[in-house]
Amino acid sequence: MAGISPKPADRFANIKTNTEVMFAEVLSDVVGAEQVSVDSNFFDDLGADSMLMARFCARVRKRDDLPSVSIKDVYRFPTAHDLATAVAETEPTAAETPEPPEEPLRVSSARYVLCGALQLLFFLGYSLLAAQVLALGYEWISAASGELEIYLRSAAFAGAGFAGVCLLPVLVKWVLVGRWKEREIPVWSLGYVRFWIVKTLLRANPVVLFTGTPLYPLYLRALGARIGRRVVVLSRMLPVCTDLLSVGDDAVIRKDSYLNGYRAHAGRIQTGTVTLGERVHVGEAAVLDIGTSMGDGAQLGRASSLHPGQAVPAGEVWHGTPAQRAHADFDIIAPAPCGTPRRVVYSVLRLVALLALQLPVVIGGVVMLLAAVPQLAALLEPGPTALTTSAFYTDALVASLVLFLGSAVIGLVSVLTVPRLINLIIEPGKVYRLYGVQYFAHRVIARMTNVKFFTMLFGDSSYIVHYLRALGYDLSQVQQTGSNFGTEVKHDTPYLTGVGSATMVADGLSVINAEYSSTSFRMSRTAIGPHNFLGNHIVYPPGGRTGDDCLLATKVMVPTDGPVREGTGLLGAPSIPIPRTVQRDSDHVHPERRADLRSCLAAKNKHNLASMGVYLFVRWLHLFGIALIASAAADFYHWLGPPAIAFATVSSLLLTVVFYAVVERALTAIHPLRTVFCSIYDKRFWRHERFWKVPLTTYFHFFNGTPFKNLVWRMLGVRIGKRVFDDGCYLSERTMVTIGDDCTLNIGSRIQCHSQEDGAFKADYSTLGSGCTVGVNALVHYGVTMGDGAIVTSDAFLMKGEEMPPRAQWEGNPAKEISRRRPLPAR
Repeated sequence: MAGISPKPADRFANIKTNTEVMFAEVLSDVVGAEQVSVDSNFFDDLGADSMLMARFCARVRKRDDLPSVSIKDVYRFPTAHDLATAVAETEPTAAETPEPPEEPLRVSSARYVLCGALQLLFFLGYSLLAAQVLALGYEWISAASGELEIYLRSAAFAGAGFAGVCLLPVLVKWVLVGRWKEREIPVWSLGYVRFWIVKTLLRANPVVLFTGTPLYPLYLRALGARIGRRVVVLSRMLPVCTDLLSVGDDAVIRKDSYLNGYRAHAGRIQTGTVTLGERVHVGEAAVLDIGTSMGDGAQLGRASSLHPGQAVPAGEVWHGTPAQRAHADFDIIAPAPCGTPRRVVYSVLRLVALLALQLPVVIGGVVMLLAAVPQLAALLEPGPTALTTSAFYTDALVASLVLFLGSAVIGLVSVLTVPRLINLIIEPGKVYRLYGVQYFAHRVIARMTNVKFFTMLFGDSSYIVHYLRALGYDLSQVQQTGSNFGTEVKHDTPYLTGVGSATMVADGLSVINAEYSSTSFRMSRTAIGPHNFLGNHIVYPPGGRTGDDCLLATKVMVPTDGPVREGTGLLGAPSIPIPRTVQRDSDHVHPERRADLRSCLAAKNKHNLASMGVYLFVRWLHLFGIALIASAAADFYHWLGPPAIAFATVSSLLLTVVFYAVVERALTAIHPLRTVFCSIYDKRFWRHERFWKVPLTTYFHFFNGTPFKNLVWRMLGVRIGKRVFDDGCYLSERTMVTIGDDCTLNIGSRIQCHSQEDGAFKADYSTLGSGCTVGVNALVHYGVTMGDGAIVTSDAFLMKGEEMPPRAQWEGNPAKEISRRRPLPAR
């Protein structure tokens, strides 16, 4: 007699019971307990943290008899019973089966070398052209008689030079490419070389100085983009495949957003459309991948992304990674009258200010300075023995020291005073029309008060609090921890930014104070509550719904609706609640509760002061080397002509690479970076801070998309394979990263081998297998292993301790595998 199938309810109960028992067995092995109850809370009862639970998820994925779960599922269902119940309520569906990932494209080493050779030839040729123009301009200006003629010639040269630098990318784009079309370009091919030349010229374009003005959309139109009327673009990330970009009337694209029109994927450059309708609002740090669209009146939230194929219907609000429907409204500011005459006048005045004031003063000032200062004039005197005289080096040393210290002092005084005076004309909470006096003042304040030199100097120390307070932050109640802010923090205005007592902020905080429509803007106060901890790369908006005692995880999307969150942690985009802390981290004690805080803080301050001194010395020593090269080029100019200037340009770049490679390798030789779990008052953490502060990293972008980027990484200690394509990835701990052959790393991506959480610091190695792809603006955390051919999609956050199987595709924040199973139900 045939057996009787169990009733659906009975079958469900059996599946759930078996699964929860097996979950508990796996968990007991991970946490090192003899037995774990199916009702024990992973965090509150067992003291597990996200690293342990990532290992739990990895072991579950390796078992064929258990369904796959993600770290986000674990936080939403924090007991074996709840997790098994949620899994049992979902069923596989063939319709949601992801397409198999593309096989990574592997090219020959000969093509790789040929591509690098052609890129080098282009760079040398461009340097020679620029040197010829500079030489002609300098000779023409220096031949003028009197200050007025010097100014007039400087203004004429500045105008012609600026126009040439801006128009050259447009001309080259139409000659080499014509119109961009949807296609795939193998990296390191001849087609890629054309793509790279256009991209490089565009990204080095001074037109980014005009972001937020009506001139910027006009320039995009000249490149082939379809841009509507009254469009406001605040992002400095200039789109590359502009013919595939369409933006409707009255759209607003906020700062730090990516609309590249291309992505690097599995060894290929894939170009595709980005279509935005009328009155679209794209939030800060948003990513719009290829093949995405937004209908009229649609909104995409801050720190959110659209993945290929996603389309936001007209009038809807989406947020998260990948984006989903939301109930918040990010477009909350009323419009204001702002007609065409106002836009034209503002644009003309901005051009006049740059071409008739800023550039001529700088150019003419340099010419007059070289003629007036004896030490500088001596550097330009011809003489075959000049390089062998002590005066040559003494004059260069004095000139570099005066320039370095003078720029630092004058810059600091200007940053702390001038913006305060300008800010007097802006009233918080008042809606102003765009392209007026207040708008110009707001843009000047934002630019002047976000000087990276000073945040790098004072960050990761007690002194960043004093600097930010002097800048205008409301830090009157801040309790000193020695790590209140990292080295990367920015804002729209410091005068409307407040941070509560005992709050600590890791690197990458972007405080949003400005709100925009296509015709108006408003400045609002943004306040972060006390006893908070903010992880890396967080965009904090006005009206953020977080209060006291919150932990905001790395790349979290701060909620702007619902109740104020207090005494909790938040993770992901959209954010979900997680434990505020776990016992394992509490063992290191929050700084404010340490009995020896005063002595610990004094020791940390002493070490940080030494790091600041090394930072300043290294920066000056680098400038001294540049001064020597410039002096030698001036000396040989009388024999070689413009090629001497080109030689100085190339030599300065080579000096920068070699010099900072030696500095960095010296730091890691004295104190190697290793796996660590310690307090922020441990010397191992202070040495890590010194490693972040001292080496220069801004020169990395010069080598994006070239084989030379891999040479730079190897010089800095990265274990990197062959033919890796790096379009702009950043590695925070170079010696702790391993990257396999033929990997593809996108622009804005990061591999970060550390994390600070309250008073605890953690660091571990991360490994990418061969043929991996890391998407645009994605972040790979510490202790991560990516199998061969694994793919992390755009804007994803691959959390600490995750193990990606070979050929797996993960997406989201936090990232999880794109699987056959439907997502677990919302809790």
